[in-house]
Amino acid sequence: MSVPRGRSAETGVAHRLRRYLTRFESAVTRFFLLGIFAVGLTAQFVTPVGDALEGKAFLGGALLSLVAYVLYDAVKELAASLRLPARSRVESRELERFVGEAFRARRVEITFLGYTGETIFISLFYRLEELLDDPGPTRRVCIRVLVPDFGQPMTVPSRVGPNGEALDDSAVRRRQELKCQEYDQALSVLAERLNELGRVTVESEFRLYPGIPRDKICIFNRELVLHGLYDVVARTILRSSDPEYYDPKGYRTDLNVWSAREADGTRAAVATWNKHLDGLWSLAKVPPWRRVAAT
Repeated sequence: MSVPRGRSAETGVAHRLRRYLTRFESAVTRFFLLGIFAVGLTAQFVTPVGDALEGKAFLGGALLSLVAYVLYDAVKELAASLRLPARSRVESRELERFVGEAFRARRVEITFLGYTGETIFISLFYRLEELLDDPGPTRRVCIRVLVPDFGQPMTVPSRVGPNGEALDDSAVRRRQELKCQEYDQALSVLAERLNELGRVTVESEFRLYPGIPRDKICIFNRELVLHGLYDVVARTILRSSDPEYYDPKGYRTDLNVWSAREADGTRAAVATWNKHLDGLWSLAKVPPWRRVAAT
C-alpha cells in the first residue's frame, strides 16, 4: 500500500514548530494556572508570603485560577470552533486548513461525500499520523467517507464515445474503486494503531452510495458545511494512445460554505445537511473490500 508523499501546505521547520507549540501549549497553560492557584492560596494563609506580596487579597484570585483550570478544555474547544473566518466560497485546495482546524477539538467528526476522497485523504492521513506522537486536545475522531458504487455501470466516470456519449467502462470504474480501497485501508490502519495506544479513539470507514459523483460535500464537526458541484463533463486522457474519459476533477471544484455560527437560516441549512448525510450514510453499502476482509 502506498503512503502519501506530499502535502499541499505548511511543511518544514514552520510546520514542526507549530506542532511543538500546539503540543506543549496545554501543559504550560495548565501549569501556569495551577501555579497562580498555589501561590494565591499560600499567600492567603501564610502571613510572611502574603506580606512579601504586599498584602493583597489572594483567595479570590486563587479560586478564579482554579476555575480557569477546570474550564480550560471547554474554553479551548470554543476557541477552536470560532477560529475559522466566515467565508461564502473556498477552493478545494483549502480543505487541509479546514481539516486542521477541525482536529483542534476534543471530538472530531468529519463526513465527506464525493468522488474518491482524494482531495481530503492526504490531510486526514497526516492529521491521524500526528496523533501518534501527540494527540493534543483530541480524544475522539470519527471519519465517514461516502464514494460512488463503482461496481455498477456509470455514465461518470466513463469513456467518451464518438459523438460525446458516455460509454460505461468497467476498467475505468475499477481503477477508481482501487483508489478508494487504498485510501480506506490506509486510514483504517492508522485508526487501529491509535486505538491500540489508547489515548485517542478513532473510527474511519468508507461506504458506497448509488449514482454518479455529482456533489462534493464536507461536514466538519457537524457545524461547518462545504458543498460544491463537480464538472461532470470534464475530460481526461490517461495515455496518449487512450480515448478520452469523463473524469471530474475534485481539486478544481469550488465549495460554498455554511456555518452553524452564522444566521438562523444558515444554522438551519447546516442541520439539514447533517440530516441528509446521516440518512445517506445509514442507507449506504459496505464496500466489497471490507466485506472480504470481514470474512
